[in-house]
Amino acid sequence: MKFERLALIGCGLMGGSFALALREAGLVQTIVGFSASEKTRQLAVELQVIDHACSSVADAVQGADLVLLAVPVGAMQSSFAAMRQALHPNALLMDVGSTKGDVIAAAIATLGERLSCFVPAHPIAGKEVAGIEHAEGSLYQARRTILTPLPQNSIGQIKTASAVWTAIGSHVSQMTAQAHDATFAAVSHLPHLLAFAAVNALTAQPQGPAFLEMAGPGFRDFSRIAASDALVWRDILSANHAEVLTQLAHFRTALNAFENALKQGDAQALQQLIQQASDVRSAWTLQAGHACNTASED
Repeated sequence: MKFERLALIGCGLMGGSFALALREAGLVQTIVGFSASEKTRQLAVELQVIDHACSSVADAVQGADLVLLAVPVGAMQSSFAAMRQALHPNALLMDVGSTKGDVIAAAIATLGERLSCFVPAHPIAGKEVAGIEHAEGSLYQARRTILTPLPQNSIGQIKTASAVWTAIGSHVSQMTAQAHDATFAAVSHLPHLLAFAAVNALTAQPQGPAFLEMAGPGFRDFSRIAASDALVWRDILSANHAEVLTQLAHFRTALNAFENALKQGDAQALQQLIQQASDVRSAWTLQAGHACNTASED
């Protein structure tokens, strides 16, 4: 398996890391890229992440047998529309979006006869920092990648998509788009929202800056994902808002249980709630490490 031309649409952390991983694995001959920012395109060339910068999505996709769409989910539909005419009918097109239902809807609305090229993907990897300068070829190693294939995809195309991610070190799973969005609202989207809210709640207090100066490793670990890219997470939370709101309701129920225990001075109930969470978290850590050590950043 080797590709002649990878077209990278979105030269950032995720796309850049994918390009570097394929290059290091010897799976691609030429890498071209497009980003809306000319400065980013040129930086990608200077860092040798891509071989050539293109001035449009269509120019990048022209002649590519592999295309990776690595833009914020809010920009997916316009990107699909821009590549439709230039996309080769046998090309493999994938994305790295953290939501799938909206991305698939955008593809259906715009790709037309090229819809069969698109195998939706979500690598569960990343960093709290964005940008091509942070890209690294090892980003996807020992991380899980979720595929949510379409009815229009051929078996061979799905196998190729799986093989690409496997070749750069990922553990590949498949699920429906609906199951994906419900799952990641619970284990990724809600935790990010809570981290954003917790930091905002702290800094909104008059003594917030003084409190923050005293924060230690616990706050550092809890709040790390609050440093994530605002544009990316605005789009993710907006796109998957229904599932996130469902998870927020579950969280409020759990939070109310803690609040009631504190108000009533019920130390035993408080201990039981903490122990329940501690047991689940300890068991999950062991299982996750045994399975494939998949730490999610996105």
